[in-house]
Amino acid sequence: MKIGVAGAGAVGSFFGGTLQKGGHDVTFLARGKNLEVLKANGLSIKGEKEEIHIDGTFTDDVAELADSDLVLFCVKSNDTGQMGRQLHSILNKDALILTLQNGVDNEEVLQEIFEPEKVLSAATYVQAFREAPGQIRQQGRVKLVIGELDPNMAERTQYLAEALHRTGVDTKYASNILEKKWRKLLWNVTFNPLSAAAGARVGEVLDSPALRQTAEAICREALGTAAAIGIKMDMDRAFSTIFSNAELAREHRTSMLQDRLQGRQMEVESMCGYIVKKASEMGVQVPTLTTIYHLLTFVNDGNPEINTIDGAPIK
Repeated sequence: MKIGVAGAGAVGSFFGGTLQKGGHDVTFLARGKNLEVLKANGLSIKGEKEEIHIDGTFTDDVAELADSDLVLFCVKSNDTGQMGRQLHSILNKDALILTLQNGVDNEEVLQEIFEPEKVLSAATYVQAFREAPGQIRQQGRVKLVIGELDPNMAERTQYLAEALHRTGVDTKYASNILEKKWRKLLWNVTFNPLSAAAGARVGEVLDSPALRQTAEAICREALGTAAAIGIKMDMDRAFSTIFSNAELAREHRTSMLQDRLQGRQMEVESMCGYIVKKASEMGVQVPTLTTIYHLLTFVNDGNPEINTIDGAPIK
């Protein structure tokens, strides 16, 4: 299979590299210093049990993804529309788009650009970060759950999940993928914005009485919003699962914290703004999350680096 990675950050590089090792032909879209190092030295992925080196195709030219059978859509949510429109103009008619992004709103944007049956969604479970240009560090479990947005694509999506699983990525199929992504969003909204605001790893949030109390308040607010819009779950069980899973990621720097530390735009709208807006529409009070959202929006507004991949403007 020919696979394009739109956005060779930590997640895109990890999954793209793993699939290349598994025998697929992968082209990585990257920018800036990261692209320079990738072209010169290839991609290094350090896991807990092994380190792999990938000598793939690395480029900053979107047109080189034109022949892809599958595009792993991994740009930051802020860049979804612009990258989607660029890909729409060049991809072959049979290509599929699989979004590995955070949040649950990117699917709506992509379906406005592509035919609905071309867009698949994934909930990604991976602790990966970029140690340096061209170098990815991965810790903990890895899992990919994918599903279709158009019911007519169920059989093809199941086949894709099986194909990805055979080449080294623990991949499962889910017919209710948006519900799965909502469950992941609930974990993300509990820890990502707060960790970015406080400059704290997940374990530091858990161990600080003040930060933990704030995280618990955000979690309850987000769960209430999810229930109001029709996401079915046991609220108490979901709350417990979110915090028990956090114990397994104590050393993790969330993606929003990584972005802030590296001077990049944070995914404020997709990670927490979306829930704040949905809560307002449903009449649910989310004061703690709203405060964090306003704080991080202010920080983002003070950072002019927008519409970028790997620190360089999208062309």
